[in-house]
Amino acid sequence: MTTSTDTVRVSERLDALPFTRRHGRILGGSGLGWALDAMDVGLISFVIAALSVQWQLAPTQASWIASAGFAGMAIGASVGGLLADRFGRRHVFALTLLVYGVATGASALVGGLAALLVLRFVVGLGLGAELPVASTYVSEFAPARMRGRLIVFLEAFWAVGWTAAAVIGYLVVPSSADGWRWAFALGAIPAVYALVVRWGLPESPRWLASRGRNAEAVVIVRDLEAAAGRIALEASTEGVAASSPAPRPRVSALWAPALRARTASLWVLWFCVNFSYYGAFIWIPTILVSQGYDLVRSFGFTLVITLAQLPGYAVAAWLIEAWGRRATLATFLAGSAVSAVLFGTASGEVAVIAAGMALSFFNLGAWGALYAATPETYPTALRATGAGWAAGVGRIASILAPLAVPPLLGLGGAPLLFVVFAAFFAVAVVAALFLREQRGRALA
Repeated sequence: MTTSTDTVRVSERLDALPFTRRHGRILGGSGLGWALDAMDVGLISFVIAALSVQWQLAPTQASWIASAGFAGMAIGASVGGLLADRFGRRHVFALTLLVYGVATGASALVGGLAALLVLRFVVGLGLGAELPVASTYVSEFAPARMRGRLIVFLEAFWAVGWTAAAVIGYLVVPSSADGWRWAFALGAIPAVYALVVRWGLPESPRWLASRGRNAEAVVIVRDLEAAAGRIALEASTEGVAASSPAPRPRVSALWAPALRARTASLWVLWFCVNFSYYGAFIWIPTILVSQGYDLVRSFGFTLVITLAQLPGYAVAAWLIEAWGRRATLATFLAGSAVSAVLFGTASGEVAVIAAGMALSFFNLGAWGALYAATPETYPTALRATGAGWAAGVGRIASILAPLAVPPLLGLGGAPLLFVVFAAFFAVAVVAALFLREQRGRALA
């Protein structure tokens, strides 16, 4: 039985690389899948607003459309992480895109609420698995000194996808009675893209080395080194020993003494951030309509609010390597809490848009920092499992949040609703302070 020397060597060589076009291809390829995911999640907020009017849905029925997808996400995130640690990042990544892309396209053909709920659940299975797998995949290629920044850039593709959803929601959904069907049809694009991902991106060399497939890992590392203009030290893969693969990932390992505090902090963070984010952003178009704005104006406001996500990511990407993960995450979460209160109490178009843009800026910056911190918390053999289960716990909150919105609105309107969201952000600030700081450190 050999030691983990080969795995360490692969990690050191990856961390020594500069950012190359190959890194850009990996980031862009993964990011496009991320953007398509965001487009799907964003589209459902506009579809809910349209179907609430067209199908005369009660608020509870409308909330189930969102929650059905999030229920699928909870299962998909947990199972997807386990599968990615066992079978590889790339294969699971492609499969998830294919599943949710086909199911989203099929949603365009439904004739009633029951069929839509079933398909939204299937969409969630793919969508929930893709995000933690993609962030794990990119983090394992990224050099340590820029890993956090690259993951925030990956998460920034979410703003691109959500903006695309806002554009489709503004231009397509209100255009006709079947506008929401055309919006879903556009969501089928990921099914085609999945084939590109499957054949165009390499497997994670860190994962290959952790599974004892060192010769394959070295080939990929050499390719990256060649792209950087560096000559590999070895002349061939001959003689590269195959180390013993890591044990199969088990969820119980996340609660081992060395990891339990990190896991607890991450699970609290993911739960709180998901509750506030999805409770707010899935319902913003519908809430604006309920406050007297027509459908087109509501969607227009949402598009402007969405554009503030991009500068939020940009600032977070800079701060995460300057301040570190904990400080950046806590700062953006605190800003999200204040912005939530301001949005809930805003009156008039200018105040609504300004507060909404602030909430969008801080909340999405916090998401970028959270996605950067999560995969690097765990060793390679558990990385996708840990990220997947953290996301899965968060999806439980995203199931509950849309269901909680109607009764909270009934009790105290938008002010009470967004105070509750602010409280969840405040709890997340405390949890962020207990994370282990990983800035500049090599992945285990």
